Amino acid sequence: MSLPRSVALERIAYTLAAPVLAAAPNIAPAGSVDTVILLAGGAGVVGSLYAIRGDNGAGRRLVRLAPLTLAAAVDITARSTPGWGWDALLAAGWAAAGCLVLPLSRGARRKVRRAITAPAPVPQLTPTPQPVAADGADALTRGVRQLWERAGSPGRTLVVSAHRHAGMPHDLTMLLRACEPGRAITNLREADVAAAFGIAEGDITLARVTQQPGRQGGPGWLEVSITPDEALRRRTRPTDHEWWADTIGTKGIPGSVFVRKVRNEARGVTYWTAHLPDGVPEPRIDQVALCQALKVSSEDGRAFVTTAGSDILVSVWDSSPLVRVYPATRELLTPDAEGRWVAGYLTTGQPARNRVYTDRGAAHGLLVAPTGGGKTQLMALFVCADANFGAVVWLASQAADEKTTALGEFVDRQGSGELYMVRAMRAALALMEIRAKMPWADGRLHDWDPKLPGCPYSPLSVYWDEFLTAAREGTYGPEIMDNAEELSVKGRKYAIGEKVAGQSVYVQDGFTQLLNENLRELCIPIVLKVAPKKVADMFKALGVAPENVPAPLPRSFSKAEDGRIDRIMRGEPEPPNNSNTGGVGWIVDGSKPEVMRSLYMDFSKPIDHLFPETITRLTDHEITELTKRGLWFDWQNEPPRPGEFGPDSDEPRKPRGAGKSGGRHDAITSPRQALDAIKNLTGA
Repeated sequence: MSLPRSVALERIAYTLAAPVLAAAPNIAPAGSVDTVILLAGGAGVVGSLYAIRGDNGAGRRLVRLAPLTLAAAVDITARSTPGWGWDALLAAGWAAAGCLVLPLSRGARRKVRRAITAPAPVPQLTPTPQPVAADGADALTRGVRQLWERAGSPGRTLVVSAHRHAGMPHDLTMLLRACEPGRAITNLREADVAAAFGIAEGDITLARVTQQPGRQGGPGWLEVSITPDEALRRRTRPTDHEWWADTIGTKGIPGSVFVRKVRNEARGVTYWTAHLPDGVPEPRIDQVALCQALKVSSEDGRAFVTTAGSDILVSVWDSSPLVRVYPATRELLTPDAEGRWVAGYLTTGQPARNRVYTDRGAAHGLLVAPTGGGKTQLMALFVCADANFGAVVWLASQAADEKTTALGEFVDRQGSGELYMVRAMRAALALMEIRAKMPWADGRLHDWDPKLPGCPYSPLSVYWDEFLTAAREGTYGPEIMDNAEELSVKGRKYAIGEKVAGQSVYVQDGFTQLLNENLRELCIPIVLKVAPKKVADMFKALGVAPENVPAPLPRSFSKAEDGRIDRIMRGEPEPPNNSNTGGVGWIVDGSKPEVMRSLYMDFSKPIDHLFPETITRLTDHEITELTKRGLWFDWQNEPPRPGEFGPDSDEPRKPRGAGKSGGRHDAITSPRQALDAIKNLTGA
């Protein structure tokens, strides 16, 4: 901005007067020039004394008279000092001080508003904005005032001061007050400020002013931050905290606050940790908005959220961990001292562990998956873990297949068919009676405890593959269901763990509520590849609270191939869609299901290295007792024995309680079965 004329003239006067002031007392001590200087100084002293005795404006008057008073002092000093050195130095100092302070220009009286610290004027009936005069404000403040007045003093406010932000060419903070003292600023909006400076409304921040020493505060004052440069930087080069607050903290996981970011190059994953402030309830997660912020597709299974109270972990993988192959190893499938072994890996990269026993006895198992979902693969992992634990393993499937037959080489007994399953169940139930009478090393009887020494028998793990299909079979199904219920209740005390594998856990499909609850209580269920529309019902049947029911998994975890538009234009077919979801599902270890991918056991290659060299069998005493009861023989190939399912009858007898459990025993397919059902109901 141009220099005011009064300032220029005053500085010229000091510059020209300095040599005269230095020379006059030396050349002609009693000359006319020297006399004028002394008279002017005397007038300055008299005026200063008068100003001190006055009531108002003493400071301004003293400043304006200071050049005359100090000039006389310099003259008297020059007379009393020999030579020109000190005289010239004092005169030059006098001129420099005058040029810097400018007492005449800055102390001039003009028609200006009162100082902000002065007593407030009496309010007028029709107040109008008072113009802001030059009050020593810097160039930035004066320029801001011009822009503000050009906009009509929005909100009837005045600019008190303006300060530029360090390193920012356009960002500044200005202090406003109401034009009329005593009035609150109530009608100023961000849009008004943005219009005055020609920037976006989002670049404006209004803040109340607290009272400080030497400055008023309260509703009559307002601090305005104008930050277009900072807003541009935040949009183009945000920090991690800013990026999270502007994207995920507003839509993906509202209310969350960023904590830190950790990159693991070896595993190809980036972890974002955050937390919810105190008082904020459970996080609301919008998976689609979260993936949009992370610039990943919500369909390729790369972004996952894990919560632990108010702490949040977002895992973003370079490629989905659910498409990776995790080979099964002997080490992973060997239970540790707590009976836990690795069944697969979670989306966080952590191992998903199951168990062979709990603090209440032998662990059961519940494996659920549709056809092709990887259920038999998963069951093979369980079989291997039990074998490595030293358990006796019996594997009964509704129908034979390649994998279960291959597993038969490494277990105590394996077979297929409903008849085989019934016989295995009867033997397991009889073992509970036998083991209940087997004394331990201390000569006493105990419920099974893996940490208690002296147990006379090995754990027994029984597997029922395609259980629901077998349980709905008309001849043996009712007994299969009854026996499974009884094993689920009592087996744990005698080291008998029951593993049920099927395609459903619904009561309406034949799975009783009692069996479901018993298995769920003593196992860590694993659910694989559930259709999206069945997810809610499936986990409800497993006792998972509605708020913890997970979202359906994508149909494919493989990244979509680029170039579809070009293929359409060339008339080329789309590449085949690889679903790649076998072995992917949830493990329910606790109240919240966690997404996992199970280990892979390659049956096209030898698997003997995964199993122990020695197969664990029943004790001689157990086999002898089962043989006495007619329960130990070739369950697979021997046809029903006379009397095996009832006296003097080759037909299977109905189990205890047949016809009393409602819908699960309603599979009647012949007149003979209908007559038998009536006899059981009437006791005939």
